[in-house]
Amino acid sequence: MKTKEILTILEEMAPLAYAEDFDNVGLLIGNQNDEATGVLVCHDALESVIDEAIAKKCNLVVCFHPILFSGLKKITGKNYVERAVLKAIKNDIAIYAVHTALDNHKNGVNKIFCNALGLKNTKVLVPKQNFIQKLVTYTIPENVEKVRNALFDAGAGKIGNYEDCSFNSQGIGTYMGNENSNPEIGERFEFVEAQEIKIEVTFEKHLQSKILKALFSNHVYEEVAYEIYDLQNSHQNIGLGMIGELENPMSEIDFLEFVKDKMQCGGIRHSQLLGKRVKKIAVLGGSGSFAIKNAIQANVDVFLTSDLKYHNFYEAENQIVLADIGHFESERYTKNYIVDFLKEKITNFAIVLSEENTNPVKYL
Repeated sequence: MKTKEILTILEEMAPLAYAEDFDNVGLLIGNQNDEATGVLVCHDALESVIDEAIAKKCNLVVCFHPILFSGLKKITGKNYVERAVLKAIKNDIAIYAVHTALDNHKNGVNKIFCNALGLKNTKVLVPKQNFIQKLVTYTIPENVEKVRNALFDAGAGKIGNYEDCSFNSQGIGTYMGNENSNPEIGERFEFVEAQEIKIEVTFEKHLQSKILKALFSNHVYEEVAYEIYDLQNSHQNIGLGMIGELENPMSEIDFLEFVKDKMQCGGIRHSQLLGKRVKKIAVLGGSGSFAIKNAIQANVDVFLTSDLKYHNFYEAENQIVLADIGHFESERYTKNYIVDFLKEKITNFAIVLSEENTNPVKYL
C-alpha cells in the first residue's frame, strides 16, 4: 500500500490540526507516494531505531517525538539528530511524528496514562483554546434540512457528548437582483421579502473548508450569505492533560508506589506529602509544569507529570502533591497504542513495535 494511505489512518488517530503551534508533526522525511513495505512504531526515531527499521524491512517509521523539531542548516552527522536523518534518507525510510497531535486527543497520550492507572471519570485538564468557530447562514424553509444535514455530515454541530447541534430561527430576508442575477424566488429587479431560516452551527476550525464546501454544494441560493466567527469557548474534548479518579482511595505513599510499579519508573521526585487520601488525580504526559495551576484549580490530590524544576515543587503550595515520574515513563505506553490502532485499521500488513528503549535517562 502507499505510504499516504497509512498517513491518512494516522491522521484519523491524531489529527495534525490538534497539534500545538510550536510542534513539528506529520511527515518529516520521505515521499508519501512511495510504496510502504512495513511500519515500525517507536518513541524516538534515533539512529538505532532506523537500523532496526532497516533490519525489519520497514520503510516507514512512526515516532511519538519528532526527530526534527527545529530547522537544520547542515546535515553532516555531527549529532544524534543529523545522524538519524542522514541514515533515514540514505535508506529511503520515511519518518512521521504524532507528538502533540496525539497529546491533545481525548483518546491519546493522557487517556493512555489514565488507563494504565485505572482512572475513571476522565476529562481534559487544560482544554484547547481558540479552536472552535461558528457558522451562521440563511436559507428558505424548503432547503433547511438538506443544508443542515450536509453541515452535520461535514463535521459541524458536535458539542461535547452531543452531535447534530444547531440553533434555528425564523425571519424575513430581503434582496433585489440585478441584470446578471438568477434568483431562486422572485424576478430580476424585483424587491423580494422571503421567509428564511437562520442556521447556526459550531465546528472545529480545521474543518472550515469542508464545512463551506458542504454549504455551497447544498444551498439553493445563487449567492450564499454566511458568516464565520472565532469563538472563545474552550474545547472540552481536546487539550493537554487529563483528570481522573481512583476507584478506591489510597494513601499518598501507597499511590506513589502504585504509580512507580504501573509506569515502571526508575524513581519518583515529589513535593511535600500532605497526609491525605488520594482519590482525584491529574496527569500530563511529558513536560507539564505549565499546568500546575490548572491541577490546583481542579482540586486534585496528586498531579503526575515530568520535567519539573526545583522551584516548580514550591508551586504545590501544600495544596496538592506534585510528582515527577520521568518524561519517557509518563508516555511509556503511547507506542503500544499506536501499534494497536494501526493493526486494527490495517490487516495483513507489517506493523512492528520497536524493541529499542530510547529513554535517555538512566537510574542508579
